[in-house]
Amino acid sequence: MKKFTFVAVLLTSFLLLANRSHAQDYKTAVGIKFGGYENGPSIKYFMNSNTALEGILGIRNHGLVVTGLYEIHQPAFNTPKLKFYYGFGAHVGAVGSGIYKRFGDDNYYSDSRVLLGADAVLGLEYKLPDAPIAFSLDLNPRVELATGPFFDLAPGLGLKYTF
Repeated sequence: MKKFTFVAVLLTSFLLLANRSHAQDYKTAVGIKFGGYENGPSIKYFMNSNTALEGILGIRNHGLVVTGLYEIHQPAFNTPKLKFYYGFGAHVGAVGSGIYKRFGDDNYYSDSRVLLGADAVLGLEYKLPDAPIAFSLDLNPRVELATGPFFDLAPGLGLKYTF
């Protein structure tokens, strides 16, 4: 836990020193993502006005999953500060023994497993106009290759501090 706290403080300090761009609503965001299988901290960085990289450290029952996503953002429904986004990426992680629910059935693993697979993302994000807060709601379809192959569809809710 001490290592996690140290890394979180270090990343937050680094991000607070980043330059702000005015081409989009924000340049960088840090927050938390609540997902169908994992919950944990996330970071999003805009490379230009409509392309972003997002990283998620997903903590799950008996395991940890790191997900990286490349996202394309576009205005949604002619509503200011509301963006539609989609993209792709990958995940890698590990889980220990236990019972795991997945799309359609439950599995029991008696030993540790490596997780590795391909991800997609499709969602909406709203940045509050007068506050440095953004909310996101998305679907994260993914194909698990290391313990599968099988397909999962994980919903996600994000809360981010933007700067």
